[in-house]
Amino acid sequence: MVQVCVNGVRGSGDGAVVPLSPDALAESAAEAVAAGATDVHVHPKTPCGRDTLSPRVLAAVLEAIRARLPARVPVGVTTGAWAEPGPAARVARIRGWTVLPDHASVNWHEPGAEETAAALLERGVAVEAGIWSGTDGAARFLRSPLAPKVLRVLAEVTDTDPATAPGSARVLLAGLGAAHGRPVLLHGEDGGAWPVLRLAGRLGLATRIGLEDTLHLPDGSRAASNADLVTAAVREWSSARRGSD
Repeated sequence: MVQVCVNGVRGSGDGAVVPLSPDALAESAAEAVAAGATDVHVHPKTPCGRDTLSPRVLAAVLEAIRARLPARVPVGVTTGAWAEPGPAARVARIRGWTVLPDHASVNWHEPGAEETAAALLERGVAVEAGIWSGTDGAARFLRSPLAPKVLRVLAEVTDTDPATAPGSARVLLAGLGAAHGRPVLLHGEDGGAWPVLRLAGRLGLATRIGLEDTLHLPDGSRAASNADLVTAAVREWSSARRGSD
């Protein structure tokens, strides 16, 4: 599985290729799926480019994306604390959603993670447990009564040094252990994105790529689109998997 993360917290300052509006997000997601992505992760944005959990904005983004994708492709969103800092407000936003994503990521090291995950599960939204390296997220997750109920674990390597990111990934995975038997999606960011993606292939784990994680292709050139990144990711990930056989 290769998930595409189409925009993340990036904005207009990161270049015109980063999609922000519902229509741009839908077009970019559709192109990425055509290139081989099987799952979509998106950060809905306000008109001024800020991440938001607003029911109105979320509905517009999800409806636009789903209109362009095959019905089999799941679409998920962020619930990062930066989009709605107060845990109670975050839960209220989720309870007010009029259009539901297939899944939503919850960063387990953030305040209110348990409450956020519980609110999503109550609404029938699957949870991706975001476990960041360099945080206590893994320990918190492994203690959580909700851990066995999540869709998968997002093992998120925040080490951006290409030389050390794979080692940081292995430390993170060791800390997760069996992760309550949940599937693991392993990914890196910026300089660590491609080395960690290749490691995911060698380990037989799902991964993700997109303009949220990196603006550059494996050769260091600037990516023109999410589809370009997905095309390269499928090639690199598949090659790493074959090399581990």
